Amino acid sequence: MTRRAAPRHTEDGHFVVVGGRRWRATDPAVPEDAAARLRSHLMAARRAVGGALKSGDAAAERVARKRVRTAKVALGERGRPPWWEQDDASRRRRWQEGLRALDA
Repeated sequence: MTRRAAPRHTEDGHFVVVGGRRWRATDPAVPEDAAARLRSHLMAARRAVGGALKSGDAAAERVARKRVRTAKVALGERGRPPWWEQDDASRRRRWQEGLRALDA
C-alpha cells in the first residue's frame, strides 16, 4: 500500500489544495482524538451514502448525507462562520456538539 503525500495547505492554513482545488481545512483546534472519531463517522456516513445510492433508498441517502454534513461542520470543513472567524469557545462547542449528535 502506498502512502499519499499530505495535501498542501495555503499560507494562512485555512485551506488545503488537492489537484489544484482549494478545500476548507479541518480546524486545527479540534483535538486529534476527537478529529479521529469525527473522521471515522464521516467515512461511515460516506459509505452509507454510497450504499443508499446503490440500493435506490432516498430516505437512507438523506439521513446519510445529513451525517456527512454534521461531521464536516464539526471538523470545521463546512458551516458559517468558518472556524478561523469563531472564538475558541464556539469552536470547541461546534466539534463537541457534532460528536454528541454523531455518537447518539
